[in-house]
Amino acid sequence: MVIGFCGSGNMAAAMARGLRDDVDGMLFTDSGSGRASALAEELGGEAVDTNRELADRADVVFLAVKPAKLADAAAEMRAARAVVSLLGATSLEAVREAFPSSEVVRVMPNLGVEVRRGVLCMAGVADAEVRALLEGLGHLVELPDGEFDAATAVMGCAPAYLALAMEAIAEAGVADGLESALAHELVLETALGTAELLRDRSPAEVRAAVASPGGSTEAGLEALDRLGVKEAFEAAVEASLKRMRG
Repeated sequence: MVIGFCGSGNMAAAMARGLRDDVDGMLFTDSGSGRASALAEELGGEAVDTNRELADRADVVFLAVKPAKLADAAAEMRAARAVVSLLGATSLEAVREAFPSSEVVRVMPNLGVEVRRGVLCMAGVADAEVRALLEGLGHLVELPDGEFDAATAVMGCAPAYLALAMEAIAEAGVADGLESALAHELVLETALGTAELLRDRSPAEVRAAVASPGGSTEAGLEALDRLGVKEAFEAAVEASLKRMRG
């Protein structure tokens, strides 16, 4: 299968890196940024001159342009056989209207797809080949189109929030004398283990298991509570939703 990326920004790049070993070829376009050529060189793909050529040659087109460019992209890619829309805040219905002759699904991935450990939300019905590609990138969840904004605010933005928390914890360790690389390693491996625990235990159960009464973890949780950290994360999700919905 040959796949094409109409748009070569960060998310398209992450998906392309995750899919490099699953496809027969990758084609890329951009709006003049040079990212298509850079990605093609990195991944052994090909930067093509026009979106029309991309649609003619690709079995599946991943649509990764700015939402405002949907109509322009569709006008150039009427020949697209299958379209996977990565457009934020753009309904499945809107993309289907733009590509009336194509099979269309809407997908919202997060950055973990680059290492094949992403979360991908999907609306619409993908054929077996496209579905297999998506499942190879991580955990695929089918959702009604109307739930995409909330899902994006949770799983799409969360890697940045989690990275910020991990950065702050590691930097606090460095401030008390740990080497930076060691502090990062400790936090990273702790996060991976905690994620596995949370597959079987609730967040409240994990907190209770770590925080002995009167202990150091309890003191830390009390400090987080005083500073309103839980409310701050909730506010981050709300702010993302507000921005998505204009």
